[in-house]
Amino acid sequence: MFLWDPRYLIFALPALLLAFYARAKVSSAYKRYSAQPNQRGLTGYDAARVLLRSAGLEGIGVEEVPGRLSDHYDPGKKVLRLSQGVARSPSVASLGIVAHEIGHAVQDATNYGPLRLRSGLVPMVSIGSWLGPIVFIAGYLLSAVTHSTAIAWLGLFLFAGTVVFALVTLPVEFNASKRAVQLLNTYGLAAGQELQQTKQVLDAAALTYVAALAQSLSTLLYYVFLLTGSSRRD
Repeated sequence: MFLWDPRYLIFALPALLLAFYARAKVSSAYKRYSAQPNQRGLTGYDAARVLLRSAGLEGIGVEEVPGRLSDHYDPGKKVLRLSQGVARSPSVASLGIVAHEIGHAVQDATNYGPLRLRSGLVPMVSIGSWLGPIVFIAGYLLSAVTHSTAIAWLGLFLFAGTVVFALVTLPVEFNASKRAVQLLNTYGLAAGQELQQTKQVLDAAALTYVAALAQSLSTLLYYVFLLTGSSRRD
């Protein structure tokens, strides 16, 4: 339906352009600093073990997983999962990525509120992100016959959870990056110019979360636009 409505581009295009820009920034920063060895010659795996031990989180496991930039911390299983390119590389980029994910582990260990909230939203968002648009489209099309937009509004509210999730994600990710820089500096894994270079990698990654929020919000605003009468069928 959206592809047939050029007005959707008014809402979607700015967010889409931001997403492309964010992806390009991440790719550029990762390519540049994954080719630059860190001064201590630590692989991502080695850096993870040093930082976890230094932060008193020895009980957290470290696993290598397939994929490019598939690195993440699993709070349920208390495992740090590193992509092969990060785990095996002694690069500046690996330091930043590993420290960021350990930042999430520290959040988990200290019961960081936004992280708990985001984790609690996951079940609702995992359903609403795909069910919401289906219910909305079905309700919007049916409104021409039933003259009621109640079902469409239900779909909108289901989808709205993705916007809330994306919004809560921002402080979680920004805080993890802040903790990452502090960890690298405090435990002597990076300093000076090298520390600023890891921050460039983290800042580029943070922009992708801003873009995700913009994309979710643009879709939600388009739904509201349709339901408030500006594009209702006669």
